[in-house]
Amino acid sequence: MTDNSTEAAGSPDIAGVKTLADAIRGEIGKAIIGQDGAIDHLLIALFSSGHVLLEGPPGTAKTLLAQCFAATLVLDFGRVQFTPDLMPGDILGSNLFNFQTSTFTLTRGPIFCDLLLADEINRTPPKTQAALLEAMQERKVTIDGETYDLPSNFTVVATQNPIEQQGVYPLPEAQLDRFLFKVLVDYPDADQENAIVAAYGQSARMKRPADMGIIPQVDPAKLAAAIKAVASVKLVPDVVDYIVRLIRATRETNDLESGASTRAAVMLANAARARAALQGRDYGIPDDVKALAASVLRHRIVLSPTAEIEGRNAEDIVAQLIVNTDAPR
Repeated sequence: MTDNSTEAAGSPDIAGVKTLADAIRGEIGKAIIGQDGAIDHLLIALFSSGHVLLEGPPGTAKTLLAQCFAATLVLDFGRVQFTPDLMPGDILGSNLFNFQTSTFTLTRGPIFCDLLLADEINRTPPKTQAALLEAMQERKVTIDGETYDLPSNFTVVATQNPIEQQGVYPLPEAQLDRFLFKVLVDYPDADQENAIVAAYGQSARMKRPADMGIIPQVDPAKLAAAIKAVASVKLVPDVVDYIVRLIRATRETNDLESGASTRAAVMLANAARARAALQGRDYGIPDDVKALAASVLRHRIVLSPTAEIEGRNAEDIVAQLIVNTDAPR
């Protein structure tokens, strides 16, 4: 594989993406201590137009992270707190009859935004979860037979709690496949937890991102330019072939009952481009693919009964598939 580091260093577009990402990290760091991996995944998703599912136990700042991330963007932000009684119309909106004009008028729901925080998405029934399917895939919604476009970069950041079993509705595979990443948000380490308690332990009321001095860094023009720059990142045929072989390996191993889709391969390629840009490169390498494979695949694969009995998990199986799949040099 040719070393294009000199060329990458002289690329102002790619350098601009890296500079923008560093500025966003700096702003989020004013409020969030730790969670560097989750922040990197949010940035990659932002610049590759993907959706993110944050999964972790309560109290690990998933919602605050999404709010702070949104605060760095000069974009329309919407939030839906998912509950068992939430209806599709509460998300999409509905046509209401206007008695003065004797016509129906569309009242738009919170989904009509650039960035939607779907908080505790697994707390609402499948009928309501399905309201997001068309929006996440096609960036449009259908209400009473009429189709309405959403912003071209419409993005969903969803959160869910993996340890609660009552009153939750697991997301169906078709919807999980719409998410670029499933990011596992874990508890902070001891030093980080000390810093969090020292910073926020003096008040029971959680501050808002604006109170923490977070300043927007990305407007729609900057975002469009960054996405265009990321799309120009080169993936040589060997890297594309590596992605395809890795995805196909998920369908051929006996450890999995169901493997990843072709959509997963496309999304992994886009994410690899964005990761390369965040590191200042205008070319993708196998390490970009390896670093993101677990986050792209963990919610798209179904373990076989044998693997479950043996106590294996998705991360172990993906790691083994990476080892068994020859990467280009």
